[in-house]
Amino acid sequence: MGSLIISFTNEGKVREENTSFGDAAVTKTCNKNGQMVTSPGSKDNCLVKKGTGGWKYTSILLANQGLATLAFFGVGVNLVLFLTRVLDQENAVAANNVSKWTGTVYLFSLVGAFLSDSYWGRFLTCAVFQIIFVVGLGLLSLTSWLFLIKPTGCGDGGMACMPTSSIGVAIFYFSIYLVAFGYGGHQPTLATFGADQFDAANPKEKESKVAFFAYFYFALNVGSLFSNTVLVYYEDTGRWTLGFLASFGSAIIALLSFLMGTPRYRYVKPSGNPLPRVAQVFVATAKKWHVVPAHPEELYEVEGSESAIKGSRKILHSNEFDFLDKAATIIASDLYGPKHPWSLCTVTQVEEAKCVLKMLPIWLCTIIYSVVFTQMASLFVEQGDVMNTKIGNFHLPAASMSAFDICSVLICTGIYRQILVPLAGKLSGNPKGLTELQRMGIGLIIGMFAMLAAGATEIERLRHVMPGQKSSSLSILWQIPQYVLVGASEVFMYIGQLEFFNGQAPDGIKSLGSSLCMASISLGNYVSSLLVNMVMGITARGNNPGWIPNDLNTGHIDRFFFLIAVLTAFDFVIYLLCANWYKGINHDDIEKETDPKQGQEEVLSRV
Repeated sequence: MGSLIISFTNEGKVREENTSFGDAAVTKTCNKNGQMVTSPGSKDNCLVKKGTGGWKYTSILLANQGLATLAFFGVGVNLVLFLTRVLDQENAVAANNVSKWTGTVYLFSLVGAFLSDSYWGRFLTCAVFQIIFVVGLGLLSLTSWLFLIKPTGCGDGGMACMPTSSIGVAIFYFSIYLVAFGYGGHQPTLATFGADQFDAANPKEKESKVAFFAYFYFALNVGSLFSNTVLVYYEDTGRWTLGFLASFGSAIIALLSFLMGTPRYRYVKPSGNPLPRVAQVFVATAKKWHVVPAHPEELYEVEGSESAIKGSRKILHSNEFDFLDKAATIIASDLYGPKHPWSLCTVTQVEEAKCVLKMLPIWLCTIIYSVVFTQMASLFVEQGDVMNTKIGNFHLPAASMSAFDICSVLICTGIYRQILVPLAGKLSGNPKGLTELQRMGIGLIIGMFAMLAAGATEIERLRHVMPGQKSSSLSILWQIPQYVLVGASEVFMYIGQLEFFNGQAPDGIKSLGSSLCMASISLGNYVSSLLVNMVMGITARGNNPGWIPNDLNTGHIDRFFFLIAVLTAFDFVIYLLCANWYKGINHDDIEKETDPKQGQEEVLSRV
């Protein structure tokens, strides 16, 4: 590995720093703020390090994450009750609408990731989507005040709201989908931008980069803790507009804090649109379908230490999906004239496409877990709303029970980082403790037990239903085990996903890698909505009310929870096969640092 030479100019004075980065000697000229002025012959995405990045400025991003999450969950965690109480929707309809909205939130993460990796870069993408987020929350606050909360204080579970106008409902949906667009586009890009503040070539910063994702998820849950307790309480008592205004204010503070660090962040330039690059591999393969792939050492690759993909390290050849090697196989027509990218691709370009295909089965196996996760924002809340919510003289809002999930995440994250990682590291020899794939598998198992606990709670709740009463006499505290189990599963599943997809994604699509975690949640919500529709379509026939009727006392959501548990168990079996098959990405710089056997061991240890 070569040296990165960074020159800083400050009133004519020059300072230089040598450090490892990639495979080549790279020169960056920067001003006194650490911002690039010129970069002759350098890598386009080289990290400028002097006085920038590190934990000092990453802490700003973690604070931004906490504040933005507070604002988002101030809307999302109680949305199902807003729809039933204020807009007078039925339980199944409201649960479906929340699932679709939450799914859309995380689906928009793919849009943010694409713009970040391809054109705008991480910083600009985060800034633009946060502005959209702020506008959506401001419009939502205004809409609820002017059109929806009539009379004041309605929607508290006792006082009914007046029928809403079609204009008010239309603006309401427009505003919450603006919130979805803004938060969804901002979330995965912020995670990748935070990881950019650490240089993986520096051993100390490499450890910090691994720890960052745990702290990122920790910050997310600290923010949601406030919205799941304080804001939910105000909204549950009919002060919806006040709750939305608090979210609006938090989002503004988050945006301003993010902009404060602008001069001292580390920036990675976008690598261009990855879609044509991946498409070129498949088109070139199709053109050479009858060609026998060449030996790996004879496949086409550009000269020098840098790959043909701007800002991306070279990726070594892998044996999976070897039919795609046809795209990098040189035939007679490739020897004459300029090399056309739709006919001949580099090994790195082919491996980028392979990486996407290899991660796809793992990603698909996480969708069922997201079905488990999404129940907290829908059926868990509806279940708690028909339980005894009195703790002495205090009324505990059903949506506030998610605070137990958050506390579980915070506690389990600390236990994992401080106890399990050192212990597992000594036993396994892996400094990370458990590998990302192992953690995700554990998360699936714990998620399955969470659904079993939710089903058992519902069976007990139905036993305590008094004839003619809407709510069961069973205390809402019976929901604690299911929330705690979901929280524990998140620590293993979602932190593992963030590390896995960010670490295994090629350099040119890092934000896309982070967004796959969010996209999993998105599809999980859509699958949950599909399951609700299918279950109601099958069980609500004739005079049968179905498993999830408007009056839950006449239904059987316990059976729905058990159905999800069975699906999760089946998904776990498939996941084991996919995880056993998966082989990690192997960058060219790993081989240069170590002998081939050691390099392969390091790659596998990442997985």
